Amino acid sequence: QVQLMESGGGLVQPGGSLRLSCTAPEIISSIRFMAWHRQAPGKERELVARINSDGTSDYADSVKGRFTISRDNTKTALYLQMNSLKPEDTAVYSCQIYRSNRKGWTLYEKDYWGQGTQVTVSS
Repeated sequence: QVQLMESGGGLVQPGGSLRLSCTAPEIISSIRFMAWHRQAPGKERELVARINSDGTSDYADSVKGRFTISRDNTKTALYLQMNSLKPEDTAVYSCQIYRSNRKGWTLYEKDYWGQGTQVTVSS
């Protein structure tokens, strides 16, 4: 079982910045997308940003213009640059890698997740 590893979380003041990193211990083939999610206490997990295999990206409305998702060329690392942080960005941030491939009529798919890193925005 491949376990992703997040890092870069911490305590930051409102208006500050953090850069999260997510690394995979090995190359994962047939990646369809890589994504960051977050879950705040008492709330459901939400998709923050996603980067697709063709390089296009999508963002939650709440983070558009403030967060930037990127990956390295080997697709073993995923990043989330977070600027102009707000207290409502406080959450545990987790990364996801989704892969799938088809052999004949059978679709093989798998999700990989990290355990998460805490981001706290507070003065």
